[in-house]
Amino acid sequence: MAIEMKVPSVGESVSEVTIASWTKKDGDLVKMDEVICELESDKATFELPAEADGILRIVAPEGTTLPIGALICKIEIVGQTAETQAVVVETPAVVETPKAESQPVAALALKVIDVVVPAVGESITEVTIAAWSKKDGDNIKMDEVICELESDKATFELPSPENGVLTIVAQAGQVVPVGGIVAKITVGGVGVVAIQPITTTPSVAPAASDSSYAAGHPSPVAAKVLAEKGIDAASLEGTGIGGRITKDDAMKAEKPAATPTPQPAKPTAPQVAIPQGNRVSRREKMSSLRKTIAKRLVAVKQETAMLTTFNEVDMKPIMDLRGKYKDKFKEIHGVGLGFMSFFTKACAIALQEFPVVNSYIDGDEIVFNDYSDIAIAVSAPRGLVVPVIRNAEKMNFAQIEAEVVRLAGKARENKLTIEEMTGGTFTITNGGIFGSMLSTPIINAPQSAILGMHNIVERAVVINGEIVVRPIMYVALSYDHRTIDGKDSVSFLVRVKQLLEDPTRMLLGV
Repeated sequence: MAIEMKVPSVGESVSEVTIASWTKKDGDLVKMDEVICELESDKATFELPAEADGILRIVAPEGTTLPIGALICKIEIVGQTAETQAVVVETPAVVETPKAESQPVAALALKVIDVVVPAVGESITEVTIAAWSKKDGDNIKMDEVICELESDKATFELPSPENGVLTIVAQAGQVVPVGGIVAKITVGGVGVVAIQPITTTPSVAPAASDSSYAAGHPSPVAAKVLAEKGIDAASLEGTGIGGRITKDDAMKAEKPAATPTPQPAKPTAPQVAIPQGNRVSRREKMSSLRKTIAKRLVAVKQETAMLTTFNEVDMKPIMDLRGKYKDKFKEIHGVGLGFMSFFTKACAIALQEFPVVNSYIDGDEIVFNDYSDIAIAVSAPRGLVVPVIRNAEKMNFAQIEAEVVRLAGKARENKLTIEEMTGGTFTITNGGIFGSMLSTPIINAPQSAILGMHNIVERAVVINGEIVVRPIMYVALSYDHRTIDGKDSVSFLVRVKQLLEDPTRMLLGV
């Protein structure tokens, strides 16, 4: 039985690769995960590991350019002679050592299945491998989580479809299209070992051959790193297979400090010692979520006529109301009484009175929503997410607070579903929790408006002809001027201000 090895998907925009070099020769005995060749694209160089133990049969020679998915080599699991044949058996089985005149022992065939990226949403075409929960070669059980997949909207757990031995195909951080292979599972391979039959002719250990072939030689990526650092490869010892210098070896290598030439002492003027900081730069690959956020924010700036209007809110009435009833409120409803429920309720009421703020453009039409699905921007560990409170206009304060707590908790644990983050008609973002005094929030497309909350600062204001100190918050409404006129945007924000400064209006509906 032979396993066909094909060119793996190595990047979102990479369509073909070139075989830079073969680290193994045709007919060599290779082991699973042993590097057999190096693939070179227009962006980077990749090492290709063997997918199983067996004999290598090279199909494409060095220098050949192959498209993604093309056949590159084959690995024969079972040889035709006693010297090269490996017998794969389950651990409980007993295998007799074949005699010189005996017939070749048949291998136990094992089923290998592909683990592919499932369809995780209507608009999601690719995902990123966020992290592997299991290691290559681990024994896994059916429905056991093997890795986490990250899309531009949410994070998903990928369970194992079968019991067996895991072979990782796509590494952490790699982008894989929906339907692409992320791993292989050798079904029934739990506890599988390989036994080499004993022969009368002593054999040379493969490690010795690998050592003479690869010792002291850097991989293409390692060679590039060493050249940039000005380090001679001959001065390093490799930790790779057969002593090969890997990329990690090159990254850790440091150029030996040059011995300074003694100079005769000269009288110099006193100099002030200038402290030298640690001037180190580092690069981190953008996550799919961060890349999507960036694309959407730029698109909103380019595709909308966005303006921002400002106002200020005297928060004393709300703070007095909270101070008077927050303990009783939590005792009865089981949740705290925060500011977000007041702002959500005020916006839901104002959206019913100014439906154009609750609309969006769809082609040549304006779609008006008679309901208020208010999205709340939440800062999660992996970036900004915007879960939605459905039908906020029909909720009371306790229901809104409970929903805010539930959605914020799921956001912090990266467990929000796509349904919980889509379909909002209006967004509220609170930069005040980070100390922001004033900002111009960006519209959450395809919505037409977003309300920005800020920090509360005591300021001197004039009320009824007297100067008093009040807790004041600046609020900002960014809106799409293609849909919303200045009159509507200002009137909407004034109505929100009116409801917040006299919260009994929200209870009485006036």
